[in-house]
Amino acid sequence: MASGGLDQARRASAGRVLAVASVLPALVLAGWLLAGLPLLLDGVYRPLPALLLGLPVIVLLCLAALRLPAGAADAQDDAEAPGDAQGSARGLFRAGRWQVAGVGAVALASGVFNALLHSEQLVVRRDPATYAQYAIWLARHGSLPIPAQAAAFGGPDQALVFDSVGFYPADGAVVPQFMPGPPLLLAAGQWAGGLLLTPAVLGALAVLTVAGVAARLAGARWAVPAALAFAVCQPVLYTSRTTLSEIPSLILLFGGMALLHDTLSRAVAAPGAPGRRWAEGVVAGLVFGLAVLVRIDGLRDVLPVLAFAGLLVAMRRSGRPEGAVGPPLLAGVAAGAGLGLYAAYELARPYLEYLSRSVRPLLLICAAVLALTVAGTAAAPWLGRLPRPRWLPAAGAVLTVLVMAGLAARPWFQTVRRVPVTEADRLTARFIEDTQRANGLPLDGGHLYFEQSLRWVFWYVGVPAVILATLAAAVLVRRLLRDGRPFPWLLPLAVIGWTTVSTLLRPEITPDHPWASRRLVPVVIPGVIVLAVWGLRWLGERPWWLRYGPRAPARVTAAGVALLLVPPAVTSVGTAFTPVERGEAAAVAAMCARFPANASVLIVERVTGDRLTQVVRGSCGVPTAKVARTVGETAPGDTVLRLASRIRAAGRVPVVLAADQGQVARYGTPTQVMGLVTRQDERSLTGPPDGTWGLRISAWMAVA
Repeated sequence: MASGGLDQARRASAGRVLAVASVLPALVLAGWLLAGLPLLLDGVYRPLPALLLGLPVIVLLCLAALRLPAGAADAQDDAEAPGDAQGSARGLFRAGRWQVAGVGAVALASGVFNALLHSEQLVVRRDPATYAQYAIWLARHGSLPIPAQAAAFGGPDQALVFDSVGFYPADGAVVPQFMPGPPLLLAAGQWAGGLLLTPAVLGALAVLTVAGVAARLAGARWAVPAALAFAVCQPVLYTSRTTLSEIPSLILLFGGMALLHDTLSRAVAAPGAPGRRWAEGVVAGLVFGLAVLVRIDGLRDVLPVLAFAGLLVAMRRSGRPEGAVGPPLLAGVAAGAGLGLYAAYELARPYLEYLSRSVRPLLLICAAVLALTVAGTAAAPWLGRLPRPRWLPAAGAVLTVLVMAGLAARPWFQTVRRVPVTEADRLTARFIEDTQRANGLPLDGGHLYFEQSLRWVFWYVGVPAVILATLAAAVLVRRLLRDGRPFPWLLPLAVIGWTTVSTLLRPEITPDHPWASRRLVPVVIPGVIVLAVWGLRWLGERPWWLRYGPRAPARVTAAGVALLLVPPAVTSVGTAFTPVERGEAAAVAAMCARFPANASVLIVERVTGDRLTQVVRGSCGVPTAKVARTVGETAPGDTVLRLASRIRAAGRVPVVLAADQGQVARYGTPTQVMGLVTRQDERSLTGPPDGTWGLRISAWMAVA
């Protein structure tokens, strides 16, 4: 008896470690964002103020949220989940030390591996470098917008263009593309001396978060397989080495699921304590809502949370203990999402205008969901008295399977195309044609390849995982529609299902890979993996395996785990050990060192203007502008000489920058300031990437 009690105590202690470790990343990110945003809006986002405000906010969030469910939740879950894995509460809070150590080892290995092979995307060609330059500016200046510094060029002039790719013009200044959440986090990494290593740290935290959700929903023994399957996926490796927004978004969304799961468990186990329920519910809602501050698509991802909060409010009216979490959850989601929308309006308005074709319908959908939530909450007592059709659970399960089957069959009956209308559409069409030419495909710039989106998931997580996830979703939908159990699965299933279907229907991204795979990272890939491990557990516990011998269930489970791990690992091998765009940090530093003191840089060639305008301005700290072109790619010589004379008159040194020696030779003695030869991501349209392409970046300068 004493030995058994000691073992139970050890398992409970190990479970607490996993419970806390898997929600800490979301609490830390949420606290830092809550502290950093007002400092940025006030123009004082600097290391000392951020630490003085951020650390207390993080501590307050942890004090409000880090309480563990009591044993009553274990008993409730035992009735729902037969077999060795005793469901969400017992499976997590009776975890073994080796299970917790295994999750920690996977997370640590993921962080170290991706840190060693991190990318160095600083030259602005696609989004990662835009995020990096955004973060560098915040780390050095702590304010927005980015001033154009027209005085360094002798004052404003129609021939001066200060915006560039990823950086929009706004009232005589420059505004970075994208939401400010990821740059706020990356800037902290820059202060710590590791901007380009920050994604690897966030990737390791994401592994912990996904493992924690799997432990809560499927049982602790499934945390390590889930962590491994997630960590080896090629899109996860890609986004854990690159300055992008998907990993922070994942941490907040799945961290919110874990926090809310624990809060609801505590509400059932220990009814009452309204102050505690309010604190916990608000924190969970804030974590969910702040996903909007990281990605504008987060507004779509948290819509099910809004509806779920309405359901909890209705349950409160009927006396269910979980209902006490409804009002604070709703308040937290509204506050977090409201902060994100306000930041978007104040700091990223040109970006919202660029995305208006997607954002406006999304806002209308949000308004509709809010109206339906209010109406449904008000009508809940009447709706609860309606008889539930006996066929509804089976119909829900069948519909789940049919939706996935339809997405799988979609390429056979649909080809998604977009007729280019805007300049952005035409640029995308030309890019797709160039990629098709490189892939040996027929040229069709309007083909978006969105009908292939479920096949993307097949590539990266494997067909077995998708089948298991579909099976799990069908079983869970049937149970939820039959008797509302297992209730802890309701919100995760809603978020995963809604976001997966909406993402796969309209990925809204340039369809080359691995680039397009980032759309799957925040919800689709981790959601499929969490569902798949639950489905594997359910399948392994079916009694019919026993007719093949007592060891048959264990063999089935082992085979299932292998099927979860091998396909994504095989897909990832082609690119996992090859870092991309290495050498850019050294090349940028060398270029910055070549500029004379008190320089003002005029970029006279299109590609260099797109790639290096913000790099020179932000990383080098040198005022920079492109020279407006009228014909061809190179700026008219007379205009350049006129601008150079204005710079001289302002007491500064005019420097002309371009890609080729001949483009600057007419203005002075040419000097090569960048001659980088490196590797870049492959651009594959019809299969997973299995290698990298070469990349050359050249820049020449002359003092005019």
